[in-house]
Amino acid sequence: MTKILVVDDDLALSDVLAFAIRRAGFEVVNAHDGLSALEVFNKEMPDLIVLDWGLPRMDGLEVCTRIRNESEVPIIMLTVRDTDDNVITALEAGADEYIIKPFSPRQLIARIRALLRRVVSEPQEVLQAGELSFDAERREVRVGDSEPVHLTHLETRLLRALMQNPDRVLNNDTLILRVWGPEGATNEMLKQLVYRLRNKLDTSPGASSLIETIPNAGYVLNTRSSPV
Repeated sequence: MTKILVVDDDLALSDVLAFAIRRAGFEVVNAHDGLSALEVFNKEMPDLIVLDWGLPRMDGLEVCTRIRNESEVPIIMLTVRDTDDNVITALEAGADEYIIKPFSPRQLIARIRALLRRVVSEPQEVLQAGELSFDAERREVRVGDSEPVHLTHLETRLLRALMQNPDRVLNNDTLILRVWGPEGATNEMLKQLVYRLRNKLDTSPGASSLIETIPNAGYVLNTRSSPV
């Protein structure tokens, strides 16, 4: 049975979420502060984490960062912070989804199922495009003969979309759908994700960027650019 770790210091909300998640057919384990979340994660090895930002003893952002440093487990961040900057901060820390409080348990269950489907359905192939070689199973990309670079879940989805359409401009809506699914995201969130992926791919100072921004059109993986 799929195991989900719910981390929230609001005990009443935590109980409501745990009840809804169990009714949806998942196993639930709980933690109510940041340090306990890390302990439960290491002990239980959940398949997905629902993580509140505002936790005692260690905030959810730090918990997310520490878990992401050692695992690719899907993480849904919960918070009352509703600005684009906060969303981007959470995504940069490694969160896969971001839900603004208040929300309905039905919305959370839908996000959990959608995220688990995306993780399971991601093909584990090796893609080639120009100088790029991407091992989807390992989530590692190489540029030419350089050392492999590890990618996050979101970076993986973005790179796959671009590598499957080399030298073709993909608009923002297409990329957002490929990366985040029907739940969507903002153009600023996509811009920040492209920025992070670009920094991992562009290893040679002064070289043309492999991911090119096309004003008012979208982004393109330029396989004709030389990384050296």
